[in-house]
Amino acid sequence: MDRQRDQVRVVTPHDREPGPRTPGMDRQQAFATEGTWSGYVRTEAGMVSGWHHHGEWESVIYVLTGALRMEFGPDGADTVEAGPGDFIYVPKGAVHRESNPTAEAADIIVVRAGTGGESTFNVDGPERD
Repeated sequence: MDRQRDQVRVVTPHDREPGPRTPGMDRQQAFATEGTWSGYVRTEAGMVSGWHHHGEWESVIYVLTGALRMEFGPDGADTVEAGPGDFIYVPKGAVHRESNPTAEAADIIVVRAGTGGESTFNVDGPERD
């Protein structure tokens, strides 16, 4: 029996580890298990991330502060925007990039569910139409 797995745990901000890297984003990992990943992400004002996808992982994002703009779809032509209290769902394999269109830093919480393995794949650009 794995005692560590069977215990309720707390991760404080000091305990978080660096998360998967994408240019323009500061990801901090709280928990990573075989089927889930969760963490905190800070995006500075005016930041635009690199294009990426999350392979076989689907993601749910909750915006704590600031704003989040996400570009996706063929040629990156589709866009959604979210603010404090909003959730965004990102399906498996969806190529996207995130930006913060405001003058203040944005803080978000991300929870991913998937089949294990790498959870972030940086790519050169959006899907082509």
